[in-house]
Amino acid sequence: MAAPLPKAALYYYPSSIWSSAPLLALEEKGYGQDEIDLKLVDLSKGENYSPTFLRLNPKATVPTLVVPLHTTLSPEIESRYKAIQDTKSIVEFLDKSRSTQSRTHTTSSAPSPSLSPATIGFSAVSEKVIALLHSLGADPNALTYLNARDEASLRELASARLAPLVARRDAINQLLSDNESAKIRVSEKTRNFWQMKKAATENILDVYAAADKPASELDEGARAKREAFLQEAKTGWGGLREILEQLNQEIIGPYLLGDQLSIADLHLTPWLARLAQLSGGTIADDGNTIVGKLEARVDGGFSLPKDLSVAEARRRAGLPELEPGTNERQSRLAALWDAMKERASFKKVYEDGLH
Repeated sequence: MAAPLPKAALYYYPSSIWSSAPLLALEEKGYGQDEIDLKLVDLSKGENYSPTFLRLNPKATVPTLVVPLHTTLSPEIESRYKAIQDTKSIVEFLDKSRSTQSRTHTTSSAPSPSLSPATIGFSAVSEKVIALLHSLGADPNALTYLNARDEASLRELASARLAPLVARRDAINQLLSDNESAKIRVSEKTRNFWQMKKAATENILDVYAAADKPASELDEGARAKREAFLQEAKTGWGGLREILEQLNQEIIGPYLLGDQLSIADLHLTPWLARLAQLSGGTIADDGNTIVGKLEARVDGGFSLPKDLSVAEARRRAGLPELEPGTNERQSRLAALWDAMKERASFKKVYEDGLH
C-alpha cells in the first residue's frame, strides 16, 4: 500500500482572533479533514515560544500554515515544506489551493467557491480593508490587554488576564533558564527575542498585579505605570472610532463587496467578533446590538450611520425577512454581522462563543 501523501498543517489556537480567519476559510472552501492537519499551539502555556515552533515561525505567532512544496508531493521521497506565517497569505493560499478545477488530494465533495475579488476595483477595496484591520491602530490583541477605562474595570480585567500572563512569563523564564543551563541551545537572536517578550509581558503584569490597590496606596512608580496604562487604553479605544467609520463606509452590504462573501470578510468577521466580545457582546446578539455595544465602548456619543435597509440586506444575504414590510435600517457593519452569523462557517468557528 502506498504511503499517504503529505498534508498541510495549520498551527492555531482556538481563541486566537487571527486563527479564526483561516478556520473560516477552511469551512467556506469545503476542505476535507484529509487535506489539512490542525495542530494546536497552546498560547496560554507559551508553546509558541518553544524552539520547535520558532523554527516554523520566528515571530511566535499563530496562525502558521506549513505546506509541502509542489516538487516533493510524492510518497516515494521525503517532502520539503514551507511555512506561511501571516494570516493574509494563509487565507489567500487556502482560497487558491482548492477550486472546482483543482483539489488537493481531497475526498470532500463540498463546493469550493472562489473568495477572491472579481474586479480590480474590488481587489483594491479588499486590500485596503485587510491592511486597515491588521494595522497597529486596529490591533485587537493589544486592545484585549488594554480593555479598561478606570480603576474598577482595570481590576476586572486583571482578574481575567493575570493568570495567562503569568503562565506566559513563566514559560519564557523556563526557556531562558534551560538555555542558560544548556538543556537546550538557541541562538543569541532567539534569546534576545525571549528577553524582549518577557519584558513586554512584565510591563503589563506590573499594572495588573497592583490592580486591587487604590491609587492612594501605590508608590510613585506604580501610580505612574497605572496612569500611563489607562491613558494608552483610552487612546487605543478612542482611535477605533475613525477605523469603524472607514470600515462601515467601505462595506457595500451585506458583505464587504456586496452579495458574495469574499476574502476580506474572513478578516473582518474575527476582528469584529473580538471587539464585540470585549464590549460585552455575545453570540446571541444581532448586528444592531453588537454594533450598539461597540459604539458605546468606543465613545458614548458615537453612532454609525444607519443607511442600509434591514430587509434589503437580509434579501441579499439569502436570509428570511424578519418582519415583512418593515422599514428598519441599520449600519453596514451590523448587516455584515447578521449575514455572517447565519453562515455554517461562523457557527462552527464560534460554537463556544465569541473570542
